[in-house]
Amino acid sequence: MKNKKTLLMILLVFVLLIGGAYVLYDRLGQDVTAEQMIVHATPQPTAEPAGEEMIPEGESAAVADTPANEEPEAIIAPDFQVIDKDGNPVKLSDFFGKPIVLNFWASWCGPCQSEMPDFNEKYAELGSEIHFVMVNMTDGRRETIETASAFIEKNGYDFPVLFDTQSDAAMTYGAYSLPTSFFINAEGHVIAQAVGAIDAATLQKGINMITN
Repeated sequence: MKNKKTLLMILLVFVLLIGGAYVLYDRLGQDVTAEQMIVHATPQPTAEPAGEEMIPEGESAAVADTPANEEPEAIIAPDFQVIDKDGNPVKLSDFFGKPIVLNFWASWCGPCQSEMPDFNEKYAELGSEIHFVMVNMTDGRRETIETASAFIEKNGYDFPVLFDTQSDAAMTYGAYSLPTSFFINAEGHVIAQAVGAIDAATLQKGINMITN
């Protein structure tokens, strides 16, 4: 009887582990379309009437309802500190003044790998106008500065990479699913975010939202 109970416990643990692995894979494997992007409220100029809707009809957005006589509250991008490849400290606020595409990624993450070519193409096209802040989740075990740098070099990517060795950026932005992207305007307001791999059209939509 004791052996049967032990066997049942082992089977139960096995089933739970398989279920957890499936959920994790599902979270890492979801792609995000332009229609699924989460859009945040941004302040409207006081001199202009707020006559146009910020979200096109048919699209969903995580924006709280705001009375017509009030301006929506902007979300200021929280600051964090990471390091560059030479170990120099870098803060997100260092990039304020230009639009920012903030991306959290890891070299072992398949969905991250799938979106990298589009990010690199847009960096080559718009890198002088927009900051591409590509933050690697450098935990020191599954991902190191060496493995991340080798991945970038192997694939010939040109965008600069920053390393979150203390998990400061990930914790600040709740980047628990990879990849995760944030689109921040030149004033430092978070305009939109996407959790999951994004395609070229979604990336372009996010860029349009912080440059137009």
